[in-house]
Amino acid sequence: MQTYILLTKLSPELGVQMKDRARMGGNWLEQVRTKCPEVKFVAHYALLGHYDFMDIYEAPDEETAAKVSMISLANGAFQSESLPAIPYKKFLELVDEI
Repeated sequence: MQTYILLTKLSPELGVQMKDRARMGGNWLEQVRTKCPEVKFVAHYALLGHYDFMDIYEAPDEETAAKVSMISLANGAFQSESLPAIPYKKFLELVDEI
């Protein structure tokens, strides 16, 4: 499975509803688990910066990763990106091939 990083920025309307974050996050996670059962979450972080949340997860392909991002957007995210992540050792192997 490929590793992905999901970066999410909440819409301004959702950003002010901090007291509901646990419920809203739980609803989002349940939708991902239902619609993308093959996705395995590795870590979840709240961020203090341009994005509000970062999730590290594994998915079998980019179509599944796209669905994870779309589920975030459908649940009120202002911006959601799933980026492929390459392990550093593999990155160095690729560099050696250049």
